[in-house]
Amino acid sequence: MLQVTSPEPSAYAPTTLSNDYQFSQGSGYVLPEYPAVIPDAVASGVTEHHRVLIVGGGITGLTLACSLAQMGVACVLLDEDNTVGVKGASSRGICYTQRSLEIFDKLGIYERIAAKGVQWSVGRTFAGEDEVYSFDLKQQNNFNLSQQPAFINIQQFYNEGFLVQRIAQLGHAQIRWNNRVTRFDNDNGTATFTIATPQGEYKATADYVVDATGSKSPFRDWLNVGVTAKKGDDRWCIADVRFDTRPPTERHTWIEAPFNDNRAVWQHLMADDVWRIDYQMAPDADPEYVSRKDVVRERLAKQFGKDARVDIVWVGPYAYRSECVDRMSVDLGTSAGSSTVFFIGDSAKVVSPFGARGGNTGIADADNLAWKLAAVVQGHATPALLASYHAERHEAAKTNVQVTNRTARFLRPADGMERVFRTAAISLAKRHAFARSLINTGRMAVANPYSASPLADASLALSISVQNVALRWADQSSASLNTLLRWAGPHALLLVFGNVQGQLSAQDVLRLRQLALTSGARIVQVASGPQQVIAREAVLDQHKLLSQACSIDALGDQSAQCRWALLRPDSYLCARGSSLNGQLVNALTRLAGAAPGNASAPTKASTVTKASV
Repeated sequence: MLQVTSPEPSAYAPTTLSNDYQFSQGSGYVLPEYPAVIPDAVASGVTEHHRVLIVGGGITGLTLACSLAQMGVACVLLDEDNTVGVKGASSRGICYTQRSLEIFDKLGIYERIAAKGVQWSVGRTFAGEDEVYSFDLKQQNNFNLSQQPAFINIQQFYNEGFLVQRIAQLGHAQIRWNNRVTRFDNDNGTATFTIATPQGEYKATADYVVDATGSKSPFRDWLNVGVTAKKGDDRWCIADVRFDTRPPTERHTWIEAPFNDNRAVWQHLMADDVWRIDYQMAPDADPEYVSRKDVVRERLAKQFGKDARVDIVWVGPYAYRSECVDRMSVDLGTSAGSSTVFFIGDSAKVVSPFGARGGNTGIADADNLAWKLAAVVQGHATPALLASYHAERHEAAKTNVQVTNRTARFLRPADGMERVFRTAAISLAKRHAFARSLINTGRMAVANPYSASPLADASLALSISVQNVALRWADQSSASLNTLLRWAGPHALLLVFGNVQGQLSAQDVLRLRQLALTSGARIVQVASGPQQVIAREAVLDQHKLLSQACSIDALGDQSAQCRWALLRPDSYLCARGSSLNGQLVNALTRLAGAAPGNASAPTKASTVTKASV
């Protein structure tokens, strides 16, 4: 039996400041505190067993717990602290992408985020006094189909708090505050934990364990998981500041800021009229010195003028690094029923914040894993489906590490060719539009496509995320793609568009009825007008937004009687075609965790009506 132990305190000690925030200053944020949860197992001594156990209550772990709860899956989340965010620390992540906002909309918290946060789409980049690059995400085609904006800035702890409240509303998922894992045992393939609470410890086993403990995950060492890591010497001072007057509601970045010794600066507005300003420091800067309030005020005066009145909410230093685990999941045994551990969020990869690819990709990890766990736990798919988590999200993790490392090198180039290239790029961008794309202050995060997903049809070059487009029911009332995805839960969503005139043949209708009886897919007709609706489960796509998002016209078969797109519960397109044939059957089989041609089928489908969604 493998036994690995973390340091055990003699008594349960409060969670200390972490993640290099020890020099933080400022008035800080007031975070909600939750009462400690003491399970009956502490008194009884009985070892608990859980199907799904999540360790870590940050943005990633909470998103996973909320997603599972919405699909009716019982799970337990352990968090060693009694609050969201990090005590004494900054607001941490602040930029939430359209993809994350779509996931939050599916979970039922988007409206609260939109009301509290700040939408932005314009970004401007400066070198010295010159603007060398700008963009407006509203003008970019890959953002303009969704019901959600390109970005909303909001302090991370707000989103975590909204998730905690939503989990309480949904039921199924239990959050256990002040529950710290102090020991992990692999007992013949079964994951066994010793968990400390303020009133004593208890033991628990689990079939599926999700490590959401963050960048200092102990699970990597416990399971001897390889990590590809790179530590840089780039130091930053992060200041959350409130002004008496407001700068423009845009993302402003300086590659060479004259008010910061020609080093980089970031400037973002977030909720509560608080600005996040990141100052790049010298590599040998003293973290404690650069985080002093008087030093920060001098820096702010250089940027905004001596007369600017500011309230320093929080200030602290930060150093970035990149890491990526070699495996996103680990099977603890070889026999059926052995436990599996999954790595999500910062436990799986750590990236610099340029382009908002940190927390947002952790949210995507949770969205990817949630429906697969739900499908397996509820018996809709075999455990083989879970292997696709590593295949898809490890590709995304490696891509995000690579992209952010390139940005980090551009912002702090090594002497030699890197510095020569940056100097030339800046000079050219000031004079020529073609060179502006060479300015790399962060490639903004988007939903990662999957180039080699085992769940995608071979005819797709990439498995892409379909945006949350607006739809209407047959009575013209409002709906969206997320409306359908929420109803489908862990099941595939089959969208049937009909032929180019929007009609379905009698033969296709018969095949769809048979498919509804034999597969787990939720089947919905997509019509361009009310006169074409022949199914009870139908939506209107009068402006062909859903057709465009699924690239239905790319099928190119003008004589086809039926065109369709198969979406996974995380809105990724995994197949599309122009006839109801073996291609569709094989795609459904893959989503059930079986090889194409296997007789193993998903569970029976139900029907959907507007009232049932």
